[in-house]
Amino acid sequence: MGTYIARRLALMPLLLLGVVTLVFVVSRTAAADPIASLVPERLLGNEEVVAAARARWGLDKSAPEQYAVYIKNLVQGDMGTSFRTKQPVGHDLAERLPATIELTVAALAIAAIVGIPAGIAAAIGRDSLVDHVVRLFSLIGSSLPVFWTGLILLYVFFVQLEVAPSPGRIDLRALPPDHITGLYTVDALLGGDFRQAGDALHHLMLPAFVLGWAVMGIIARMVRASMLDVLNQDYIRTARAKGLTGRQVVLTHALRNALIPTVTILGLSLAALLTGAVLTETIFSWPGLGSYAVESTRTLDLPAVMGVAILGGSMFVVANLVIDITYGLIDPRIRVS
Repeated sequence: MGTYIARRLALMPLLLLGVVTLVFVVSRTAAADPIASLVPERLLGNEEVVAAARARWGLDKSAPEQYAVYIKNLVQGDMGTSFRTKQPVGHDLAERLPATIELTVAALAIAAIVGIPAGIAAAIGRDSLVDHVVRLFSLIGSSLPVFWTGLILLYVFFVQLEVAPSPGRIDLRALPPDHITGLYTVDALLGGDFRQAGDALHHLMLPAFVLGWAVMGIIARMVRASMLDVLNQDYIRTARAKGLTGRQVVLTHALRNALIPTVTILGLSLAALLTGAVLTETIFSWPGLGSYAVESTRTLDLPAVMGVAILGGSMFVVANLVIDITYGLIDPRIRVS
């Protein structure tokens, strides 16, 4: 297992370098000129001011020179300075990341807790009412646009029924808990303020469900398909012939093999949700990476956009590494491949 992990780790630097290079090339091919976000509109016609701004931010250098400087700074932990906030991009990302992690982990937990049992139930009761309900619910969740689902549920539960809280991470009149992890629910619990923890959890539930519904549908359908395939294998028939109960057959023999493709979905979904929760965070006023990316794109904040893209790409690389290691733990035969 150690050799298996070492081989995967050895590829990480090259993959991360590829991510950074791709992000840099794409950012430099954009038609928009970032100087428009650095110089006031009334001074854009002043060549001296524009030239000084380009020199100040290193935009007067050639693309290869900019790339070399960016890689050098990135190795030292410097992702540049945001044009908009005038803060280091790494600092901005560190402030925003906990909110997105909290939302994403909650969404993925909801998706897994509901999706995996639903897929198992649908496979066991194939073509039954339960199967049809699960398939319909999964189809709706994976088909509806997130922004539409979010707006509709926000209107129904917040505006009409008044059972959901206002958008945001906590009540507008409340102060955030003392910063420990940046996760409001965790920080409130660590601080012993259970009322504030409940308020943070209350605000988290609806956006997490909206974000997790699409993944929930994919997980349920994947588990159903995998379970149907596994349940028809010879070793499952042998287990039943030995007198094992249906519960033992499903949980001990079938589920472990059926979870391999589901692990892929969970790992990649976590990375995708961390950087792809743009619409959900915008609708629910959630101050995470998604809303930061939107604000940075609107203002042509090139370092910030690149920082978000590199962070997102790195998450996918790490997610794939975790998936590969998990494969090896679930099925030892994969370690020697």
